[in-house]
Amino acid sequence: MALLEDLAEKLAFDCMQAQKEIGPTADRLYQDVATHIGTASPSLEEAFLTACRLHMAALRAEDFMARRISALKSGK
Repeated sequence: MALLEDLAEKLAFDCMQAQKEIGPTADRLYQDVATHIGTASPSLEEAFLTACRLHMAALRAEDFMARRISALKSGK
């Protein structure tokens, strides 16, 4: 369902941006948003959580890759 995925991705992207801008105090904002979404649409809640997990995994991978490449270039 394209609409569901599109809405979830937009919400997840916006939420991840807000968490990044606000910092550690907002690291669980996505869970609060998911709970709120779930009261109206469990399907959108699940799609939103999946999109958030994908964004968080990608950020972790980018961070790891940058550190690993830096270590390899410096000979560690």
